[in-house]
Amino acid sequence: MDLKLKDKVALVTGAGSQIGYGKAICLTLAEEGCHIIAADIDFAGAKQTAQEVESLGRKALAVKVDVTKQTEVDAMVASAIKKFGKIDILVNNAGASSELRPFMEMTEEDWEFDIGVNLLGQMRVARAVLPRMIVRKYGRIINTSGGQGIPNISIYGAAKGGVIQFTKALAREVASQGIIVNAVGPGLGKTGLVYRAPKEMLEGEKQASLLKRLCEPSDVASVVAFLASDKCSYMVGQLVQLSSS
Repeated sequence: MDLKLKDKVALVTGAGSQIGYGKAICLTLAEEGCHIIAADIDFAGAKQTAQEVESLGRKALAVKVDVTKQTEVDAMVASAIKKFGKIDILVNNAGASSELRPFMEMTEEDWEFDIGVNLLGQMRVARAVLPRMIVRKYGRIINTSGGQGIPNISIYGAAKGGVIQFTKALAREVASQGIIVNAVGPGLGKTGLVYRAPKEMLEGEKQASLLKRLCEPSDVASVVAFLASDKCSYMVGQLVQLSSS
């Protein structure tokens, strides 16, 4: 299926990890014809992802950004507009968690970090990008959820749960302006975010899967590519949860 993404411009946060979902999303969108802004607090990783996008024949820009800082988010968007003149697609993929520990052992600093990156971070980027989309009456925003109900990452899961409700509300606010907002909930995969998880936990998740494997970055990237495309024309404010259990 031709997703008709040729020459669309996609901003993907959390694109620096070389084993993460963000890089796979960047490369899949590039394969479909998108130019890419690869953004991450890890600038070296973002540059590596951008170089791989360029090797596919698409244009790319690597940007260093801390999504907990609105000034850096605004500067990222300004850099993207300067190079490409527009942002058609936003993939709010950046995520991080504090140390894995039971709720009663977490500090308020842990709470603030998890919520600041995983919920407020997505809000900050959306706030910076939306005016550019509204003026053109076009846009696709894909937020990232997941992680609810998993012990030892309770605040991370709470923040990602908030992303679902933010997605639903924002979708209703901007749909009439040609902007479609949805969310994706990746399955558990051995990415940079969960590499600290005990091996027995990951193996248990693998065995509980009907496919007997964990979620792969390519699984997530394919769904995001559809949500980013004009083929996704009637799905609004929804969570696409990837799961094989």
